[in-house]
Amino acid sequence: MYDINPIQKKRIDEKLNTINKYRPLPSSQVAKLQEKFRIEMTYNSNGIEGNSLTLKETFLVISEGLTIKGKPLKDHLEAKDHFEALQYLGDLIEHNKKHTVSEILIRQLHQIVMQETGREWAGKYRNANVIISGSDHTPPEAFEVPKLMRNLVKWISDNQNKLHLIALSSIVHHKLVSIHPFFDGNGRTARIVMNIFLMQAGYPLVTILKNDRRKYYNVLDKADKGDYDPLIRFIAQNVERSLNIYLQIITPKSQNKEKFFKLSEIALKTPFSAKYLNLLARQGKLEAFKKGRDWLTSKKAIDDYLINRQRKR
Repeated sequence: MYDINPIQKKRIDEKLNTINKYRPLPSSQVAKLQEKFRIEMTYNSNGIEGNSLTLKETFLVISEGLTIKGKPLKDHLEAKDHFEALQYLGDLIEHNKKHTVSEILIRQLHQIVMQETGREWAGKYRNANVIISGSDHTPPEAFEVPKLMRNLVKWISDNQNKLHLIALSSIVHHKLVSIHPFFDGNGRTARIVMNIFLMQAGYPLVTILKNDRRKYYNVLDKADKGDYDPLIRFIAQNVERSLNIYLQIITPKSQNKEKFFKLSEIALKTPFSAKYLNLLARQGKLEAFKKGRDWLTSKKAIDDYLINRQRKR
């Protein structure tokens, strides 16, 4: 049975518990956090699929209603639709913490994601076979999709109380993109569906970074072959990144906040090279998260790793 790495689980559980201690947060702060996370996810999730808008341009399109000169209309519409889908998801969870993941909900989310750029097939299962460019995976025949989607919903029901939510959401994400039930928008929809389970449990919105696209596709390829551990570890790292950002914002100024540094900077204060720290971060053995293309970690994370290593010895 697949599950989250115990070391990651301990760190993540502690951070979620800390966030819960600060709840309920002021409504104004919640609104600002939601906008920040939704814009970031919109930029990255669309960017993975080839959208050309920058993070700042995504913000201007969504928050200011501006049109970016030289950028395709399709990219503007994708940004607005994706952000609206996240708003819809947020409203659902706010009013129903235990919302059931069903075929209807998945199709509703896809309909919003594709409402302006693929209106004729938005929310509808594909009726023809497709090929995924740049992947060895061949999606199932179109006639198999309805049955496979029913099986997916049943799998969720059968396993929801057996797996850690991060493991569950990671596997659901892969199963959904593997089925590839729609002509377009499968990845964006799957990343939103993944967040349903996490947000219902109190986690902040989790984003897969555009800069991690190659690694993201790599762990999905491994999942295609039945190896889910790299995917679960990868998603757990992104969950922890969101928790770190959330904590940095909500922690009162009067309290000492954990400071994060680039690996090249903190390596100078440790017995490890930046290259070795990078390996530990990618393996999930060292608490770290990515900002842009750089891995960040803290002195506390280094100390925790050393303590854990000493215990194993």
